[in-house]
Amino acid sequence: MAEPLHPLHPATRTVQTGRPPHRPDEPLNVPITLASTYVAGGELEYGRYANASWTAFEDALGDLEGGRCLAFGSGMAAITTVLDLVAHGDKVVAPRHSYTGTLLSLADLEMRGRLTATYVDITDTAAVAEACEDAALVWFESPTNPSLEVADVEAICAAAHEAGARVVVDNTFMTPILQRPLELGADIVVHSATKFIAGHSDVLLGAVVTADEQLYGVLKGRRDLHGNAPGPFEAWLGLRGLRTLHLRVERSSANAAELVRRLAPHPAVEEVRYPGAGGIVSVVLASADHADLLVRSTALWVHATSLGGVESTLERRRRWQAEPATVPDGLVRLSVGIEDVDDLWDDLEQALDRLPG
Repeated sequence: MAEPLHPLHPATRTVQTGRPPHRPDEPLNVPITLASTYVAGGELEYGRYANASWTAFEDALGDLEGGRCLAFGSGMAAITTVLDLVAHGDKVVAPRHSYTGTLLSLADLEMRGRLTATYVDITDTAAVAEACEDAALVWFESPTNPSLEVADVEAICAAAHEAGARVVVDNTFMTPILQRPLELGADIVVHSATKFIAGHSDVLLGAVVTADEQLYGVLKGRRDLHGNAPGPFEAWLGLRGLRTLHLRVERSSANAAELVRRLAPHPAVEEVRYPGAGGIVSVVLASADHADLLVRSTALWVHATSLGGVESTLERRRRWQAEPATVPDGLVRLSVGIEDVDDLWDDLEQALDRLPG
């Protein structure tokens, strides 16, 4: 098979990477390998250490992010494995607004004396840089969940490294189609691949990507030891979803941008938050009651806590006690799917029109 004449674009790589060699009678897709035990004498040894179905997914996502990927049984498994790298008593800097699973994990580790956590406004680059001074790890999202605050990724990475800290970026919202944090200086990228990567609301899957070979070896050793590996069928579903990532991100981003344009002038909407790309939009309504009524009044939009699927979902984030108090009571996070945008708007508009004046 001839080699491509130039480096492939991400839209092509999502389709092409992680496949078997193009040889006669080879399948186009890596088959699901259902194995817990391998014959001794090779490199695999045991089902907790390696599986061809994981490898295909890891090859594809690693190629897209620009590093080596490790698949995990869930996004939380990926998060906790990376946080386990922090030495006893070390300091972690994180956004005050972040994925609740991350915040809960940090709070749990701090309560047990494992680390100290400092929370920052991730949009205040100078304050973040100051907080990095005695930190071992700087962990952030851009945009943040659910406030959609945008960080200066490159500047924060540079400040953290100058202070001797590692940087982890949760790239779940942007995906490697819209943002490649390793190229901006991050040491580790984390994904809840349950969301946009797999994209069909049918699998729990996580991923960690790094370009540092030594760090990769340490993380793989932790995964092997703790057993945080995915099932082969889940990895296969994740790769199957990845094949259409570029198309889904493109469509959901276009839908989101158009919905933002229509939402902004609606009298029931006090604020629209959108970072300018991606499929997540947050709107702030007058109160928690208004937000609760909105999520109960849609027919097409589904009230659900996850995001990143082909279908559109929404929820009031402060219904969760762990959500920071600085997140407005009336904030509703919208995960914009790939449906027709006019249908999505019609459903939202009729729900917004029902809200009390």
